[in-house]
Amino acid sequence: MRVRSSVFASFCLILEVLSVALFLRGFFPVPIKSSFSSKSKLSDLPAEPLTGSSPNLSKVPDPLFKRVVIVLIDALREDFVFGPNGRKYMPYTRHLVESGSTHSFVAKARPPTVTMPRIKALTTGSIPGFIDVVMNLKSPALLEDNLIWQAKTAGKRMVFYGDDTWVKLFPKHFMEYDGTTSFFVSDYTEVDNNVTRHLDSTLKRDDWDILILHYLGLDHIGHISGPHSSLILPKLMEMDDILKKIHGSLILKEAEGALPYLLVLCGDHGMSETGSHGGSSEHEVNTPLVLISPAFKRKVGMEKPPTVEQVDLTPTLALGLGLPISQNSVGHFLQPVVEEASLRDQLRFLHLNGHQLSCLLKDSMPAYEKEEGYEQFRVVEKSHGNWLKLVVEGNTSEVLTNIGKKVLKQYMEALRVMSAALSKQLGKYDMYSMVVGMVLVFQLLLLLLLAMPEALSGASEVDLPVSSALLSLPFYLLCLLLSSVHILVCTSAESDCYFCSLSWGLVFGAVALSSALLCILVSMASRRGAKPPGKSPSRVGGGGWSLSELDVLLLAGTAGHTLSLSASSFVEEEHQVWYFLLNTLCLVVFQDVCRKYFRERRANIGVVGCSEEEDYLLPSKEGDVVASALTDFRVTGAGSERWLALATPLLTLVCCRLLRSLNQTGVQWVHLPDLGHWLNSSEHKMVLSLLAALSLALIYFLVQRRCSWVSKIALALGLLGVYSYRAAVGNVVLPWQHSGGNMSKGTVKARFVYVFVLGILFTGSKDLLRSQVITADARLKSRGLWEIYSGVVLLVALLFRAHNLPVLCCCLLVQTLMAQFIWKKLHYDAAQTTIMHYWFGQAFFYFQGNSNSIATVDISVGFVGLESYVEAPAVFLTVLSTYAGPLLWAAHLVCYLSSEKRSSVAVGHGCYCLALLRSVPAVAYVVLVTALRYHLYIWSVFSPKLLYESMHTLLTAAICLFFTTMEQSRSSSRP
Repeated sequence: MRVRSSVFASFCLILEVLSVALFLRGFFPVPIKSSFSSKSKLSDLPAEPLTGSSPNLSKVPDPLFKRVVIVLIDALREDFVFGPNGRKYMPYTRHLVESGSTHSFVAKARPPTVTMPRIKALTTGSIPGFIDVVMNLKSPALLEDNLIWQAKTAGKRMVFYGDDTWVKLFPKHFMEYDGTTSFFVSDYTEVDNNVTRHLDSTLKRDDWDILILHYLGLDHIGHISGPHSSLILPKLMEMDDILKKIHGSLILKEAEGALPYLLVLCGDHGMSETGSHGGSSEHEVNTPLVLISPAFKRKVGMEKPPTVEQVDLTPTLALGLGLPISQNSVGHFLQPVVEEASLRDQLRFLHLNGHQLSCLLKDSMPAYEKEEGYEQFRVVEKSHGNWLKLVVEGNTSEVLTNIGKKVLKQYMEALRVMSAALSKQLGKYDMYSMVVGMVLVFQLLLLLLLAMPEALSGASEVDLPVSSALLSLPFYLLCLLLSSVHILVCTSAESDCYFCSLSWGLVFGAVALSSALLCILVSMASRRGAKPPGKSPSRVGGGGWSLSELDVLLLAGTAGHTLSLSASSFVEEEHQVWYFLLNTLCLVVFQDVCRKYFRERRANIGVVGCSEEEDYLLPSKEGDVVASALTDFRVTGAGSERWLALATPLLTLVCCRLLRSLNQTGVQWVHLPDLGHWLNSSEHKMVLSLLAALSLALIYFLVQRRCSWVSKIALALGLLGVYSYRAAVGNVVLPWQHSGGNMSKGTVKARFVYVFVLGILFTGSKDLLRSQVITADARLKSRGLWEIYSGVVLLVALLFRAHNLPVLCCCLLVQTLMAQFIWKKLHYDAAQTTIMHYWFGQAFFYFQGNSNSIATVDISVGFVGLESYVEAPAVFLTVLSTYAGPLLWAAHLVCYLSSEKRSSVAVGHGCYCLALLRSVPAVAYVVLVTALRYHLYIWSVFSPKLLYESMHTLLTAAICLFFTTMEQSRSSSRP
């Protein structure tokens, strides 16, 4: 069966996307959970470990606190409270930390540091799976054992105000609640006022036991302008005043002889130096935890707060309220909370926590008895029983007290070790689903590689032996063998496998696909070994493949980048690899230009029309060249054209160097100041305004040249709207605008731009459809494609922050110069041009300020022009902004290869090369993370990169489908 290269590449990528999705489902483990379906109950709590004939004391410990108020400030960094600026940011809180009845800790949040997984961690005590990053957009009800359910079951009356993620996770749990959306990051005022407006009336009432307040404004300010914004100080002082009001109210209501209150100040995660979160940097994982209660000793000075795990708050609150600890909690009790209680009560609390951790350890680890923490707990439990026997008998000697304190220390060590062991065991990998997905993607990559000679041939078609493979005996034997393996694995697996839960129709489809791919691979490999392909690729000379210096660089660079992904440091600093490759590419292109315009010109001086010799000297050739390169050089203006071609690689190098200074990215040097921070400071707003205006003007000049007059007008008005939007939100200033003008959300201006974006896209789509359906006009089709590209550029300009507009401007400038003076004049073929587009797209991904950390995803762009959170457009805009660099370069590639002067097979070659370029690192990375699944940095470094690779593969599949449509249009228009 013969199929076009673009169809073949698109089909392989779609199957790869499905296979990677199956791999992701198995790789991101389900967090450790107890196998018991029921939740913890007070009646299940163990008795004290009393030895001998005396009766055991099984009484449930009395609650330590009557009322608990939890003030959770989203994105509250540890240094905002404990750092040098803590006295300025939150003076009252800092006063309590230094001299109040408090216990202070630095609570370490595990990545991913996004809100929904952190709320799960705080309420269940477990460490959520990394896939909760995706689930953060749509939070389903939390069904596992958790603190909120336990409190409701015990009759605790709970009131909640703040982030509506709590309402979604715990429906019908709160006596009273008022949720605010957490995703509309443009709002940092009303989102907090909606919480505070309930405070006065709620604090006066006595009909609640637990009050939870989740403030979002600080997090939204971070997303908008970063942790060093001028908005941070007033917001933190506002939070400090709120804490002061709550504390004062609790003090006034404290009754004589009643149980004391507990006021908790905490953050769900921190904030990176760029204002985002999701990664594993110190500023993102370190959050303050301040416990305030009259039950604690008054401090006499500032002490360095100890570091604890964020999940340690869960068992502490549970036992403090007289509730059972959640079954899946991996945290350990914060002993300083009960240091004023009797030694027997302290040991009782630690024993209950140890019993819960040991049960979870039994349920999640087959060899739990060999675990150091479990052995320590059993030993100290016996020591506790012996000590308690003496206490019950009336022994009150000082020696016994010292023994009790020693037992307490042993308990704390055992709890620490068990908690650490459970935390390392984040979950159980679904290896069967991982292996199936990995085998499929590996087979598809081999298929793409074996099809290379035919896919890049002059016919741009691949001959797939599908019929012979499906009708062969090995195919049916493989189907039977793989089906047997599936039945064996699913019936003998100790834990549930996702692939086993699929319907038999889907499973048999995957089995048949894998069997067919294996048969096709064997058939194609034997055919390659038996005889050479019928028609060689365009760059095969008489003696076989002929690789130029550029070809060697492109192949070696692609392979080298793939190999570099095996090191965590290279993953963290991947942008450095692409910057190096791009700089080297520019130098090699400069060498090609020098050879073409100078050395070869001198060698052929006086020779006119010597086409054979000139064709030999070209780096590569694709299709028919109407006029020889030498003739092209002697047209009017050839001298200036020659120098422009010579300057293009050098100008590209200069642009790349400037863009590197615009946004610091990666991990090692992201904290260093960059040009973007300088431009965004308030004293340089006028410079940023001028730079943004100049960039928008140059964008219009570069894009409008191939648009219709209607699209030119829409583009001009749209770019004016972009500047007006940035002025409305306070990024830039208008000449007539006062410096102290009020900021707004700019919703009307953004929607104004959306109208012009849709208009340009409609005009381009109309021309494209006319060229496909009504008339086979290549010029009309080229214009339609360019207008669609122009609409995308306008949308990206709206989404980019003001200081990033030069990135978009440089992107368009480099595309224009390379297309005009390099790719056309040096006659680079589709494969070379595609690889260069791919490299440029990857580099510009990092020029935007992106990295392989989730923290650099700018979610604020998902709400440009929206009054409230709407999931579909928010996700679309966020993805478009994040991958703007690769998408713009891929879109330009489609426009360039589809132009009327290109070869008819260029689009097919480009689509195939793009699919292969995306498949090689994606497949290699799938194999890599499987091998490194127990690596120390698997969750902080390798897993976020896997998500980025998966999303990039999905977007590339969509682009290849568009390539296929364009090639279909071209093929149908041939005479």
